[in-house]
Amino acid sequence: MKRRFLLVDAEVLPEVFLKVLKAKELLADGSVRNISAAARAVDLSRSAFYKYKDCVFDARNSQHIITVQATLRDETGALQSLLAGVSNAGASVVTISQATPEHGAAKVELTVRTDTMLLSLEEMFQQLARQPMVLDVRQGV
Repeated sequence: MKRRFLLVDAEVLPEVFLKVLKAKELLADGSVRNISAAARAVDLSRSAFYKYKDCVFDARNSQHIITVQATLRDETGALQSLLAGVSNAGASVVTISQATPEHGAAKVELTVRTDTMLLSLEEMFQQLARQPMVLDVRQGV
């Protein structure tokens, strides 16, 4: 299903969406070190942040942020290779979250700024998918 975006006056939105935006701003400008700190700073649950973080954007903000979800082989250099692929596409990594490897693979979630990309999102994901240590990669929802 293709995503559909709307511009909505912030005055009519539930407060949770505005808190998610503020938490994302704190993360982006480096005011806080991680999602837990950002959520605490705006009095928001982490679960609400995770639920809406990829769905709420500030139309005034020229930065485009996406989530990249990947499953990597549990091998030395796998994360470094993924990060290099994102960087080679001209994007920049804002946050990284990696789970403990299980059964030879680890799940990784990156928050990526795409406004400086040299490639399209589709091209970046194709290149990342071709890396030998990347088992699966997709855009988060």
